[in-house]
Amino acid sequence: MGPITSLMSRLYGTRGWAVLAAAAFVLFVVFPLLNLAVPASSPFHVSAYWVTLVGKIMCYAIVALAMDLIWGYAGILSLGHGLFFALGGYAFGMYLMRQIGADGQYRVNMPDFMVFLDWKEFPWQWWNSDQFWWCALLVVLVPGLLAFVFGYFAFRSRVKGVYFSIITQALTYAAMLLFFRNATGFGGNNGFTDFKRILGIPITTPGTRMALFATTGLVLIAALLLARFIVTSKFGRVLAAIRDAEQRVMFCGYDTAHYKLFIWTLSAVLCGIAGALYVPQVGIINPGEMSPANSIEIAIWVAVGGRGTLVGAIAGAGIVNGAKSFLTQMFPEFWLYFLGLLFILVTLFLPQGVVGLWNRLTARRKPV
Repeated sequence: MGPITSLMSRLYGTRGWAVLAAAAFVLFVVFPLLNLAVPASSPFHVSAYWVTLVGKIMCYAIVALAMDLIWGYAGILSLGHGLFFALGGYAFGMYLMRQIGADGQYRVNMPDFMVFLDWKEFPWQWWNSDQFWWCALLVVLVPGLLAFVFGYFAFRSRVKGVYFSIITQALTYAAMLLFFRNATGFGGNNGFTDFKRILGIPITTPGTRMALFATTGLVLIAALLLARFIVTSKFGRVLAAIRDAEQRVMFCGYDTAHYKLFIWTLSAVLCGIAGALYVPQVGIINPGEMSPANSIEIAIWVAVGGRGTLVGAIAGAGIVNGAKSFLTQMFPEFWLYFLGLLFILVTLFLPQGVVGLWNRLTARRKPV
């Protein structure tokens, strides 16, 4: 058995790879064909609305994977992951705003909000933001560096449990208040919107939307495989041991702070990448993405799908956000009640989430 075959068998069995291949076929073949090749008059046509909706949910699924890595496998519950998601979105949003050029309302080679506020030049944080490679680098560096610095002091100080959750929530709330200020140079309450182009290509064309959709699907699959590789390795087993009995792991000679810091920083970077993919597809990023409620929702996605399963995190993001898209259209005033009820029901009756329920049902079907 070669090293590649050995690695593949370690990640997933034959059935797992078959499901992954089927999902890839749908994302990269079926969806593009039904959207680009099938005429809009056909009942089999996939509209731009569905392309954007599924693309957005896949971005959320990457965030849910990132949350499952730290919560499901390391026992670190963050209530501030919406901050890293938004920072990635803002980092890439700067590039998209520079791509507007002089096509804005004021016909000036600056974002409209800067012209409105009588800014004469770009602030320091916008340096080189007209370069794709630089903003793509910021998407990784800004959330990663913030997470590293925050995690270094938090884990070295042995902050954990509910105290860590509260601090992360306070961090994202403080950042949200900061970004609401016009003086920060990020559009204040309105944030970034009205994007025109990406890499010089019109962003609203069907081909561009499908390219963004396919890129998001590719990143989601890559993130899943990376997460699976980590949790099935020796590193992942140490993380699980830290989750279950950190004191015993420390007595065995492991520096648990290093393990937690690495997985925490990686999780933040994945959120930043998801935010960067989210912004051009949805067309807006504002401080509301940093709200504590959004970060709490991320934890709900993982709980609904199944904490510590990876696939469950993706399923939970799909279930909750799919229901949200439907209910906010049909019953907008009841959506938050539904979300609260769903979390209560899952906590009481499905502690292992939807994946845990599925595993129990399939186990009953197997012959004794």
